[in-house]
Amino acid sequence: MRSFEEIEALAAEKKGGPAALNALLAEHNAPRTAEELEKVGDDRWLAMFTKCVFQAGFSWKVIDQKWPGFEEAFEGFDVPRLAFLPDEAFEELLGDKRIVRNGAKIRSVQENAIFLKDLATEHGSAAGFLSHYPVDDQIGLMELLKKRGSRLGGNTGQIALRFMGKESFVLSGDVVNALIRENVIEKDAMSKKNLTAIQAAFNEWKATSGRPLNEISRILAFSVGTSH
Repeated sequence: MRSFEEIEALAAEKKGGPAALNALLAEHNAPRTAEELEKVGDDRWLAMFTKCVFQAGFSWKVIDQKWPGFEEAFEGFDVPRLAFLPDEAFEELLGDKRIVRNGAKIRSVQENAIFLKDLATEHGSAAGFLSHYPVDDQIGLMELLKKRGSRLGGNTGQIALRFMGKESFVLSGDVVNALIRENVIEKDAMSKKNLTAIQAAFNEWKATSGRPLNEISRILAFSVGTSH
């Protein structure tokens, strides 16, 4: 495994130099602190989980365009209310033209509301728990989202964390290819062994580079992507 300085130099070379690379990195906001993120209500976590679930395998542009309708249809993503969504309300949502009428994904909203309500019961607030979950154990949080959440495994949960502003990596195709190139993992299978190795690599690169996981993730992707 190369030093992160070498990987960053490779990414800069592909993107037109250090200044161009830093400009690309600056296009995205820095991650929020745990204290900042804790102030975000549980309803916003449910909204983001919902948005990412509906975007998965679908047009992100369409979901963005319809999003005000989602906010209305799901009444601001009130967690306690949606956790106890009655069957008749679910049936109404199946015919609601303000949203994408995918039954399994609509049901996931209720299931994720229950998940967040349970976290709030266990930890005081779901936002507080998720915000302060250690970034050096993201794979643990990914496993939690996969096991206790609905349709939040794979990249969906990772993207939700990123969009919420939590410091995190996203295992996109380019990032995984970079990890294989750096001999962190041998193949793209996301086994427990591979995920543990990935976390260890990110933790080491974070310690040696001083960069947040977001930037490390993107630099890895840039180091694989086409030069331009």
